[in-house]
Amino acid sequence: MLDPVTLAVLKGRLEQIADEMDATLFRAAFNPTIAEAHDACHGIYDAATGATLIQGKSGLPIFVGVMAFGVRAVIDKFTGDNAPAEGDVFIFNDPYLGGTHLSDLRLVRPCFRDGRLFCWLASVGHWHDVGGAVPGNYNPAATEYFQEGVLIPPVRLITAGRLNQDILDILLAASRMPMSAYGDLNAHLSALDLGAARVAALLDEYGTEMVAAALGELTARAAAQIRAEIAALPDGTWHEEDFLDNDGRTDVPLRIACAVTVSGDRLKLDFTGSADACAGPVNISRATTVASVYVALKHLFPEVAANSGVLDPIDIVLPPNALLDAQRPKPVGGYTETILRIIDVLFCAFARIRPDHAYGNAYGTINALSIAGLRPDGQRWVMFSFFGGGHGGNPEGDGLSHGNPPIATAIIPPVEIMEAAYPIRFTQWALRPGSGGAGTHRGGMGAIYEIELRDSSAEAFVFAERARFAPRGVLGGGSGAPNVVSFEQDDGWHTPPLASKVVGVRLKRGQHIRLESPGGGGWGDPAGRDPAAVARDKRLGYVP
Repeated sequence: MLDPVTLAVLKGRLEQIADEMDATLFRAAFNPTIAEAHDACHGIYDAATGATLIQGKSGLPIFVGVMAFGVRAVIDKFTGDNAPAEGDVFIFNDPYLGGTHLSDLRLVRPCFRDGRLFCWLASVGHWHDVGGAVPGNYNPAATEYFQEGVLIPPVRLITAGRLNQDILDILLAASRMPMSAYGDLNAHLSALDLGAARVAALLDEYGTEMVAAALGELTARAAAQIRAEIAALPDGTWHEEDFLDNDGRTDVPLRIACAVTVSGDRLKLDFTGSADACAGPVNISRATTVASVYVALKHLFPEVAANSGVLDPIDIVLPPNALLDAQRPKPVGGYTETILRIIDVLFCAFARIRPDHAYGNAYGTINALSIAGLRPDGQRWVMFSFFGGGHGGNPEGDGLSHGNPPIATAIIPPVEIMEAAYPIRFTQWALRPGSGGAGTHRGGMGAIYEIELRDSSAEAFVFAERARFAPRGVLGGGSGAPNVVSFEQDDGWHTPPLASKVVGVRLKRGQHIRLESPGGGGWGDPAGRDPAAVARDKRLGYVP
């Protein structure tokens, strides 16, 4: 057994490898969604099972959890005479094998030591465009994944250090932004090169057996930690549900239901009663559902180490044909909205199980916006971005205003970068007054983003949620303000018929599109709020 000091040193060194890989990708990528927003992640995965061993602190947690399924898919496919070798790199974006949606490209590299596979390194990032019917790939009207982009199954991009040019040609041909894709790909490869060098140096210094023992111990400790956390909860079953606005095709709400059962040191999450798989793109794969549970548990039990041990005492039940266990070719492009609702449902359930650690719902949508057009020289431009909103109130204070969703440590791209890169101008970027849910500790403020087109014409696409079902408060707290999407046309301002989703809005020079993002849910009875805090809210314009 390792002594605590050595284990702590190795834990820090291993996490630093993933963090350096994050930094390398962020600095080298061409695409602002990766370079500026940090919509990416890196991790170290088990050689035999693909289980998560180490994750970086700067990347998206949801990617880390899903990637374990992706590494497993590579392990299962490449066996026997086709087994991985030194210098190989695999690439894919298949959401049904261990992905999220087609925009998220995954590169996996085996690390060998003395001729034996020691671990896998993975690099994941949201590419600018991978084909499909909508520039930027967030297509609210998709009914099959074919309309969302080009699906790449797990293939060898690099064989024993040699690039497979045919695969590269296919990747670049599939994108409306091939130079962006080329730059991102090389940034991923650089991050994997650095990670492999750092792993090799660590093994040289400490030896294979000691590092392997540390990885095993860290996983075992995470499992023991979360078992202890669950054991401290009261036994019983609690039911919660929430709804998605619609699937982007039919204006019918979609239920996300979960029965949370605590029994000793085990937790059962039964999603029976959730909506069936739907026509539109808010379906998610089983891998994505499991990863969203992983992220929710890390929020609820923040002291537990971040690796596959978190899921060891968790039983997840998904009904057949469920929205949460989509099979190909069901579209999955809007996965972000569905996993945010899973997290909201779990937060509300745990508010009843453990009220002293309750959180109001965060704003619950990434408000994915694409605007695309042609420059005067005929070159295509595609702006894709996501936007912030309010977080829920909590036992210690008010919710964060204008934050990122609980699935991400990503950064909202700076105004200056987007205005420099695309023919648009932000005419408003401000907190949204009155959007936080009332409470002893109120929800954080959402935001207002208004964008003016400076080119002659363009098309806009919005994939969002929480326009019909506002973020909920807990323990008597009020709901945050719902989402509002609107756009300008020759006859004035309009809102989408499906409230939060719209395809192909034609904008002319000088016309605007506006997002008013939700605030977070409140915590506790509003009557218990400190009068001084109420006065401060009014003085700062947070409430009318």
